[in-house]
Amino acid sequence: MGRVHNLIEQHGRQGALSFVEDRKEVDVAFDFMSDETGGVGFLFSGWCQAALPHRKQPDDHVWVIETDHTKLLVEPGSLHTSKGVVRVGVPYGSRARLILLYLQTEAIKTNSREIELGRSLRVWLGKLGVSIGGKSMREVRDQALRLSRCRMTFQVAKGKQTGIVNQNIVDTALFTNDDTGALLETVKLSEGFFEQLKHHPVPLQESAIRAISNNSQALDIYCWLAYRLHALPSDCQISWPALYAQFGRSYARLRKFRENFLDSLKIALAVYPEADVTANEHGLILRQSHPAVPKRLARKAGLLISE
Repeated sequence: MGRVHNLIEQHGRQGALSFVEDRKEVDVAFDFMSDETGGVGFLFSGWCQAALPHRKQPDDHVWVIETDHTKLLVEPGSLHTSKGVVRVGVPYGSRARLILLYLQTEAIKTNSREIELGRSLRVWLGKLGVSIGGKSMREVRDQALRLSRCRMTFQVAKGKQTGIVNQNIVDTALFTNDDTGALLETVKLSEGFFEQLKHHPVPLQESAIRAISNNSQALDIYCWLAYRLHALPSDCQISWPALYAQFGRSYARLRKFRENFLDSLKIALAVYPEADVTANEHGLILRQSHPAVPKRLARKAGLLISE
């Protein structure tokens, strides 16, 4: 268990603030530790290695992330409206990440490409603490539209082999083709993406996602650690330039990225008490840790995790 979690257990939420400078870290850890709702989500492993932008990009901008083992390319799509064809930019931010998590979690749990939207998505977002009305729901609709229209290419290398997923995530649009932005009742994941998801899912604690649902960078770091730590054969040093290549695409300078990354890392570790991670001047040291979700819970959620 991490230091902040031990302090909360020993001294309570307010007492822990006497030992920890960052109140947000304490608040997030307390919310996570107090959450008895439970629940397990699932994400394709590729999304744990390369993620969407944190902020809005120009509508015609192509998003590219390239690391040692993964390359993600996201091309913006188009939408036919009563005013003609308009360009739809790439998805971004925490809302896009939550929608992706919802789609993939439901697909794994039901073993079906066809996923119910509408009320079910609103209920699920509500459970994550996301407001389901007004501005927040408009943001959800906007990100869902972007996800449904964009085209994504994942290139994942494993040893000497390279696998490519090059297609839309969904076969049917998340929205009707009018200008209202009304959610459809169902959406169908593309067959290729669904097969990749079934073969390479990463289980995540919904209580962790709930506690950091508004922090897109902390979400990315948590998912990455959930993917990496339990499978490490030995200690692993990740350099700052390598971290910058994976997580820093939105930052012009490495120094600024490093400052913000360390802040987000603390938040991610606040919802992953088992994570053994140390930051130093060279980067991060990752050590083998217990999974973010125990295998028995992942099995109970509907997925048999291979040994």
